[in-house]
Amino acid sequence: MRIGQSTDIHAFIGGRPLILGGVTIDHPSGLLGHSDADVLLHAICEAIIGALGLGDIGKHFPDTDPTYKGISSMILLEKTWQLMDGEGYQLVNLDSLILIEKPKIAPFIEDMKKNISSMLRCDVALINVKATRGEKLGFIGRQEGVMAQAVVLLERKS
Repeated sequence: MRIGQSTDIHAFIGGRPLILGGVTIDHPSGLLGHSDADVLLHAICEAIIGALGLGDIGKHFPDTDPTYKGISSMILLEKTWQLMDGEGYQLVNLDSLILIEKPKIAPFIEDMKKNISSMLRCDVALINVKATRGEKLGFIGRQEGVMAQAVVLLERKS
């Protein structure tokens, strides 16, 4: 069994769609990043990479590589699954948290879970996505950005 955890943070910026968990959410601002800046999927990818002991997301998908400019983080999650599968591991479970003041995330969680389970080729019951607000405190509360955290448990395939 291997455990991995990660945190990712992206700032809000106008003129981009807000994409979380592979779901486009109606909001006046999106997130700043080299890819589509899906902070949730980035945290999940990095948690898996960490559990495998293979560094971090920047090592595998560097923001200096034009290949990843504007790329969907769903593709990054697919590539992360390929890495996990190639190393001989499978997901036992994933627990994740999105920290965002607005918009409310609850209406989108089931679609996020379906997207994630699809890319990780696992039962949706193994995927948990939660959200909480910043209660008007810090950069989250001031609606300057979004943070996501993920913890994964992997096991060697039998």
